[in-house]
Amino acid sequence: MALVIQKYGGTSVGSLDRIKAVAERVIETKKKGNDVVVVVSAMSGETDKLIGLANQISQNPDEREMDLLLSSGERISAALTAIAICELGFKSVSFTGRQVGIITNDSHTKAKIEKITGERVRNTLAKGIIPVIAGFQGVTESSDVTTLGRGGSDLTAVAVAAALGADFCEIYTDVDGVYTTDPNVVPNARKLSKISYDEMLELASLGAKVLQTRSVEFAKIYNVPVVVRSSFSNNPGTLVVKEDKEMEKVVVSGVAYDKNQAKITAIAVHDKPGIAAKLFNAVAGANIVVDMIVQNISSDGKATDISFTVPKTESKKALKITEETVAEIGAKGVVLREDIAKVSIIGVGMRTHSGVAAKMFETLAKHGINIIMISTSEIKISCVVDSKYTELAVRVLHDAFELGERKRKRTKK
Repeated sequence: MALVIQKYGGTSVGSLDRIKAVAERVIETKKKGNDVVVVVSAMSGETDKLIGLANQISQNPDEREMDLLLSSGERISAALTAIAICELGFKSVSFTGRQVGIITNDSHTKAKIEKITGERVRNTLAKGIIPVIAGFQGVTESSDVTTLGRGGSDLTAVAVAAALGADFCEIYTDVDGVYTTDPNVVPNARKLSKISYDEMLELASLGAKVLQTRSVEFAKIYNVPVVVRSSFSNNPGTLVVKEDKEMEKVVVSGVAYDKNQAKITAIAVHDKPGIAAKLFNAVAGANIVVDMIVQNISSDGKATDISFTVPKTESKKALKITEETVAEIGAKGVVLREDIAKVSIIGVGMRTHSGVAAKMFETLAKHGINIIMISTSEIKISCVVDSKYTELAVRVLHDAFELGERKRKRTKK
């Protein structure tokens, strides 16, 4: 008998019919002799609806109140799913994050899990009852409700799997696995049967929306095997596990892109120690995540340009902070550019294969795509390009590294 955690996303529980279908899938797993714990997201569109209601009242609603408001969406899904399971003849009980014992810090809207007690879930399983947990939420030591950020139900599922020692964690979504790139951009994108935590972490952080980044980090730390599957079919999914030797034979596993990018350049900044620290401390103080950073070498030793990228959703905020800081440290000005995108190739095989970067740069150049910024790690190369070339860049890189489904040769009769 295995202990299986099954997480169902917003589209999977997007209607009463879909919730009934989820209940049937859960029971099917239970009938195979497995213990099952279910984690659900809010019904698709529900979270945005609640945010919209809050914004009609206030342009800057209190984050504590937003957490209490937004956590209700998952609670509705959990209760309805438990009811659907019971209606099919199996016992089920729904739980909030508080009832499960998901304890977080007090960073409202983006809380981090500190521990999970899980006693009520264990006791429920021991009685043969199927627990259904409201994802995306926890509670502080002082009993305030918190939420775990967008996609937080993935994190709930993986964290619960780690706390309970589950055999694996299934993430059910509207795609049937992890692909070499977005199939909407490249029709012959190939579904991967297996991918490493590190590769999945890079894909998630670089724009792929299959799994929440923090959930992958958690899975890697606690070695939780994760399976990404579709709730709309019985097709085998993609297994996310620790790296093995076979994975290193594949140089590039996927191509990711992210259009939520903006570039800020501080022009002619004084080239002396402490200037960069002052600038980025100010940006970090506003909880804005900086991705790429490029500092030009000054020819005269007096002035230099510093460029960096931030999420486009936070570009105006970052621009204002940079302008204020630049006024203090002295510079000619600040320029914001939002018509950019980041295109990346990912693969653990890069560690042991040379010439990957050269091939990427040559491919982009061959198709007239100029590279604005470059960032690398052991298993990733990212290039910032003009946003109008995003889809083209993804397609040509996907072809260059031969990531697509191979066409079968016709045999002569």
